[in-house]
Parts: sequence; structure tokens; C-alpha cells
Amino acid sequence: MEGGTTQIAHLFLTIKRELKARNLTYRDIARLLETSEASVKRWFSLRRISLEQLVAIADLLGLTLAELMQEAATYEPPLRSLTLEQEKALMADTRLFLVAACVMNHWTLTDIVAKYDISETQCIKHLLMLDRLRVIDFLPQNRVRLRIARDFAWQENGPISRFFQQQGLRDFLESSFKAPYETSAFTHAMLTPAANTQFQSQLKRLRKSFADLHEESLAAPLNERHGVGFFFALREWEPQEFTALKKK
Repeated sequence: MEGGTTQIAHLFLTIKRELKARNLTYRDIARLLETSEASVKRWFSLRRISLEQLVAIADLLGLTLAELMQEAATYEPPLRSLTLEQEKALMADTRLFLVAACVMNHWTLTDIVAKYDISETQCIKHLLMLDRLRVIDFLPQNRVRLRIARDFAWQENGPISRFFQQQGLRDFLESSFKAPYETSAFTHAMLTPAANTQFQSQLKRLRKSFADLHEESLAAPLNERHGVGFFFALREWEPQEFTALKKK
């Protein structure tokens, strides 16, 4: 019984993943099946759907029912982080890292080739490499399906985190932050441990909100989306000049 329940869960996860890859929503399913969006949400919540409805949804996705079932059968849990070997492979090739960063932000092959000095052949080569690294699934018609989770993060103190800390952050901070849609702030306070913990919880919620807005923005055309960096840090700190004046 448990195995059957797991297979059904994988089927609905697969449908959700395929809908997202095609910028389709529950509303599109509702229109197709001439029902309400609330009904579709209830089907997915309860994981109950008729065979006829399933066939219609597969057709909406451009798949046969057999292909949809096959996708569900080969379902693998999304990656919440890469292995050290995967990260090293990305860092070993700048163009591979570039293509990985682009597809992680839902760029198509056409988008990448139009924006960067990389040929279609080179881009396909790197997409195939990302497929071999199990970062993506490279599908027919040059389509890409990400294998990373929504809360994906680079390895703490891994090669990519170190790259951003040692090079990316320095480059990021070399700005006046006066241009439109830019902002910066630095402030200082003295907090109790309880207040510090409360503020860190607020920062976690802010980071989640940032990720949610990223997801919402994916529905907009690429030329309306712009890469932005968001950095925050919290630590016990005072100016070095003050520390030097402390009594020994």
C-alpha cells in the first residue's frame, strides 16, 4: 500500500513539475476540463483524479499518458545541494558554470546564446555535461528540467561559496548603490541574545520572501527580469579602532 501511495505522490509531483516547466497553472487545467480552479487544487491536495482527467492533463503537457507515467516512475527527489565533486566540476570550466547559473535561473538555450559569447553547439555540449552531472535533465527540443530543489543552496565553505565570498562579494560591494533599483544600508546595535535570535528569524523569513519573489518573477519574459544580488550578514562586531582601545 505504501509503495502505491508513493507512486501516486510521484505522479502528482511530476505533473506539478511539468506544469511549471511549461509556465502552466491550475487555472489552465481548470479551463481545459471546464471546472473551477478550486476543484483542481482539491484534486492535487487529495491526490485523487480520474483516468480521463489524467489523460487530458497529459495532453495539455504535450505528453502521452504512458510518457507521463514513465516520467513519474523515474522521479528522483530534487537536490538541495550539490556534491563537492559536482561543484568542483562547475568551477573547473567558466562557461560550464555560466550555463549552469543561467539554467538555474530558468534561461533557455536560445536565451543563453543570444546573451553570451557562446555558440549553440558549445551550449548544448555544456547542457549535456550538466545532464551527466545530474544537475539537470536535458530533454528533446533542447528543453531543460532542473533537478534542484526550491531551497537549493551551495555547499557551505565549498568551492562555489568560497568563490562568491572571495571574488563575487568584493566585486558586488564595489558600487555606490546609487543607481535605480539599488540600495544599501549598514547599521549597528547592541542586542540581547534573545533579540539577536529574533532578528535572525526575521532574516530567514526575508530570505524566503526573496526566493518566493524570484519564483513569481519566472512567469515574466526574460527581458523583464534582471539579475540582482542580495547580501546580508550578522555577527558580533565593533570597529577595530574601538577594539584597540580596550583595556587588556
